[in-house]
Amino acid sequence: MAKSKKKEIVEDKIFNIVNVTFLSIFTIIIFYPIWNIVVQSFSSVDSLANFGLRLWPKEFTLDSYKLVFNDATIWNAFIISVLKTVIGVVTHVFFTAMVAYGMSKSHIFGRNIYTALGIGTLFFSGGIIPTYLLMRGLGLLDSFWVYILPSLFSYYDMIIMMNFFREIPKSLEESAKIDGAGIFKIFMRIILPLSTPVLATIALFNGVFQWNDYMTANLYINNEALYPIQMKLYEIIVQQEAANMQDITTSVVVPTTSQSVQLATIVIATVPIVLVYPFLQKYFMSGIMVGAVKE
Repeated sequence: MAKSKKKEIVEDKIFNIVNVTFLSIFTIIIFYPIWNIVVQSFSSVDSLANFGLRLWPKEFTLDSYKLVFNDATIWNAFIISVLKTVIGVVTHVFFTAMVAYGMSKSHIFGRNIYTALGIGTLFFSGGIIPTYLLMRGLGLLDSFWVYILPSLFSYYDMIIMMNFFREIPKSLEESAKIDGAGIFKIFMRIILPLSTPVLATIALFNGVFQWNDYMTANLYINNEALYPIQMKLYEIIVQQEAANMQDITTSVVVPTTSQSVQLATIVIATVPIVLVYPFLQKYFMSGIMVGAVKE
């Protein structure tokens, strides 16, 4: 018994050492490229040209960030991104949750037909041109609502929510019905408060999509006043690359390069999501695991 227990202790120590070593190396592999982007975004042009990977900025400068934020329309683009992310997440989560709650009930008429149609959308889509014609037909071109309405519902997110709702005890709904509560009141007062993990998980997924999405603006928006920050930063990068090409032909030295501007834009676009994620992290795994379980 003593030998077996001693053997178990040795095996546990070896496992812990290997595990910690592997996870440490894996963390460094993931973290260092991100840190290197931040470092280079604060470095001067000469340091970017003459040095490779670094742990600290060489010749610290804010020229790249000044170039990005000196654009008078950047703040408007930031507001558009915040609005479309907040409104898009709230409407997407609420609308998808309503559909998921209905689909979680086996007695719903036509449920199998809705399921078959929904599964089809996971494998097939109309394509860019038919979608553009649809948006034009709906009058959503050059409209803020083109960011919101097409993203109201996701069948994939609905499946996760539906499976989560099935885990909620039916006795809670039955007791609420006895007290005179209607379906909508049960949904708002009982189902949603008990579904915080899955709602936060879906909100995080959709929030990251809404914040990073620039293709919607690229395809359907011509009015620069409606550009989100991702589209605006993309425009700045394109303009900077064109300016650098002109400076090369005229042999003019500029304080920034398209590479430094791109690095600065990556940092700017990533920071908001990085700040929000810690507040939702505790709900993330529980929402995914419970929502992935089928009856």
